[in-house]
Amino acid sequence: MTSLRTRERLVRQLREQGIRDSRVLDVVRTTPRHIFVDEALSSRAYENTALPIGHNQTVSQPYIVARMTEALVAEGRPERVLEIGTGSGYQTAILAQLAGKVYSVERIGTLLNKARERMRTLGYRNVMFRHGDGGEGWPEKAPFDAIIVTASPVDVPEQLLSQLAPGGRLVIPVGERASQELKLYVRENDHYRVEVLDLVRFVPLLSGFE
Repeated sequence: MTSLRTRERLVRQLREQGIRDSRVLDVVRTTPRHIFVDEALSSRAYENTALPIGHNQTVSQPYIVARMTEALVAEGRPERVLEIGTGSGYQTAILAQLAGKVYSVERIGTLLNKARERMRTLGYRNVMFRHGDGGEGWPEKAPFDAIIVTASPVDVPEQLLSQLAPGGRLVIPVGERASQELKLYVRENDHYRVEVLDLVRFVPLLSGFE
């Protein structure tokens, strides 16, 4: 179930759902999603579905990962990317191949440690991790060319918007659990252009860390 044929089937499904960026499709094809889930679920790793990773968290559906990534890199390769919600590290690995440097914040220490080990195994040396409250971002490393958030706040945290560089792009799910929109914010001088990309359902963005 980790064969090239299985991965190609997933990429074909993403194309059918509207993913067009060849860079994103190539990275989805070559990234070993099966190492980001428990061994018991590895046979389902290349299904186009979210899968549990413990701690009431999931590794996102490949379509959503591709959709968010495509929006993030639409204007070219970002040099500095902030990821809020490391989770299993799958999205982190996708970003590490398409950006100069990835700064990833995770509130659950156990997940963070596992993700860090997976990055070492895969040989990605351009990722930095922080155990902390994602809603605060990573102000010491700001500004960022791109920010991606993999949990949903009710409203966009001002701290994250303020950490965007001019021209920077923020992709974030926003809303209550039953009704969320995936939004793109683009910083244009002193204001933000906003576009709704999709309807989604993410776990809530929680404050604090453990």
